[in-house]
Amino acid sequence: MTVQLKVPKMSCGGCVSTITEAVQSVDAHAIVRADPQTKMVSVETKASEIAIKDAIAKVGYPAS
Repeated sequence: MTVQLKVPKMSCGGCVSTITEAVQSVDAHAIVRADPQTKMVSVETKASEIAIKDAIAKVGYPAS
């Protein structure tokens, strides 16, 4: 499943790393593509969208 999220607070490579680690804490095999310019994150995962959103929110990046 692919989850597409808008992450307004993502602004740099450090943000991308933090978000990637958060997602992979839920699904170690997730493929995360994050673009700070468009503020979009695409995740190929077996985890639910809610679990992905929660993991990203816990590290300070609310997603919609």
